[in-house]
Amino acid sequence: MNKKFIQFSAFLALISACALAQEQDSTKVNSLKEVVISDTKFAMRQEKSGKVITVISQKELQQKAGQNIAQVLNTAVGVEINGSESAMGKNWGYYVRGGKNPQVLILIDGIPVTDASGISLEYDLRLLPVDQVESIEIMKGAASTLYGSGAATAVISITLKKSGKKNIQGNAYANIGSNNTSDHSKVNGQEFNQGFSVNGNYKKMNFYAGLNSTEVGGMSQIAAPANSSYENDRFSRQNGLAKLGFKATSKLTLDFFGNYDKLKNDYDYAFDNTGFNDTEGNETTLEQFRFGFSPKYKYNKGEFILNASFNKINRQYDELSFYTSTMEHSLYESRSVNGDAFNKYKFNNQFFLVAGVNYQFHDMSSQTPYSIIECENTKFNMVDPYFTAVYTSDFGFNINAGARYNIHSEYGNKAVYNVNPSYNFKTSFPLKVLASYSTAFITPSLYQLYSEYGNTTLTPEENTTVEAGFETQLFFKKLTLNAVGFYREQDNSIGFYFDSLTFEGSYINTAGMNKAKGLETEVRLDITSKLSVKGNYTFTQVDEALDRLIPKHKINAGLDFQPTSRTFFNVSYQYIGERQDVFFDGNTFGTQKMELGSYSLLNTTVKYELIKQRLTIFGAVTNVFNEEFVENVGYSTRGRNFKIGLNIIL
Repeated sequence: MNKKFIQFSAFLALISACALAQEQDSTKVNSLKEVVISDTKFAMRQEKSGKVITVISQKELQQKAGQNIAQVLNTAVGVEINGSESAMGKNWGYYVRGGKNPQVLILIDGIPVTDASGISLEYDLRLLPVDQVESIEIMKGAASTLYGSGAATAVISITLKKSGKKNIQGNAYANIGSNNTSDHSKVNGQEFNQGFSVNGNYKKMNFYAGLNSTEVGGMSQIAAPANSSYENDRFSRQNGLAKLGFKATSKLTLDFFGNYDKLKNDYDYAFDNTGFNDTEGNETTLEQFRFGFSPKYKYNKGEFILNASFNKINRQYDELSFYTSTMEHSLYESRSVNGDAFNKYKFNNQFFLVAGVNYQFHDMSSQTPYSIIECENTKFNMVDPYFTAVYTSDFGFNINAGARYNIHSEYGNKAVYNVNPSYNFKTSFPLKVLASYSTAFITPSLYQLYSEYGNTTLTPEENTTVEAGFETQLFFKKLTLNAVGFYREQDNSIGFYFDSLTFEGSYINTAGMNKAKGLETEVRLDITSKLSVKGNYTFTQVDEALDRLIPKHKINAGLDFQPTSRTFFNVSYQYIGERQDVFFDGNTFGTQKMELGSYSLLNTTVKYELIKQRLTIFGAVTNVFNEEFVENVGYSTRGRNFKIGLNIIL
């Protein structure tokens, strides 16, 4: 603990020294006037929104050069992405407000994305390279009223890059880095990421096309015992993205997209806390095909949008059997159709109504050494009408309220709703206070309903969230501060029951209610136009049933320094508190709990613009003090690593 305190104190001292070295300067920052879309599906100024929404802009993404999307999200207040500091092929866990992957909904360009063959309909963010991302919005709390199943603790809305204003423009980038654990150091490159894109805008047409390739090696997924090494588990990913837009009239635009993503990686099992099972030959391949279109029609009193998409995911697992020592193959395939038609009608300058209907269809099939699931019998659909009414007054009072009625082909119907008032005080400094009461639901997955462990009597998990907070700016808008407290109840949870006597199991709705509560707060101080400091703190307390890999305390802090128009420097600190984990004991065939210790990471990045607006280079060092830590029992984590790269705009 003393070491962590010294590191954090040194970081604060660095911030203070830099602050004193800079003369005071004016800065133009007003985050309360930032435009957000997550809580109404249409653009709205943050000050009118009843939520505190985290926005990660393109500029901030560029400042985080060399990081993957999990590492970017992991710095946001209230968000914990477990596995972001492990081997690249390690699966990621999303933890927000005591919820896990099924309770966090991922949107890409406004469209929900899921893997319908997965155990819990979650989406694998490892498929997405951060280089193709334009911006990210994170809205926490129950949001099923607008977004349906899965939006129980957060909605992570990712906007992909699109065409610029020029007739044609290109971009190319490449970076190389090490990929070491704290006790296995190599100086040669082990992580390679490169890609290019071209976009244009000519008359009524616009387009964007991009390719990305990532290759990572150098680490084993599971932790090697002292004085030994494990085989190298590789990770490979290829991505292709294409967008085409057409402005048919001054009121009607048509947007089309298509993308292909493929990742392949080796994987290991950590059966106990020694992490002994370093199996060669275990490999998984994941392919995604997505395409869709989005017409938008603007009229005098509002706007109509249709978001439609088709998504197909193929997964294959090749692994060495523990019983026969032969290779076994498992195949999973899923298809998803999503259509969301919604309309904004503006009655006057203070009141508008968003009304829509969402249709989803999912099916899956699988073939494993233990079972075969046919898609003809493994499917469901949902039809959800919904509405949201928004009132914004001249004197500062705002309210967002709505409801959704989920009509499911298997379990029946489910209604959810939300009420979200806020008030902007007309004072010498901006101050917004807010509160909300909202409900959400998680539909059972196809696997939970129809697999060999399935249970067709499952009903949706139910969530209720209450939150209250404020957002303000002080000292001539140099200091931005917000805080939100929340309380969440989770009922009718979907869990897995295993009978140790018969060695049989099935999915069930567990009895009893589980609770989570906490506080999320963040601050940003723009000391000068060249120097700013920021930080956030998350406190999360959950019932024992939810308490796995969720830190009670988490801190992020950072300093951004731009001494010249071409030079940028960042240093960041992250503290992750103690967590609970479980491991499977291969001797007793049972699970045991283990407490994971807290840890701190210090990272730094420097960027320099060699040719203005054309060529930028960067260098980054992560885990500067080479701290040894554990994210998951038995799995390895990254030590001190280096990365260099360049970005060219043509």
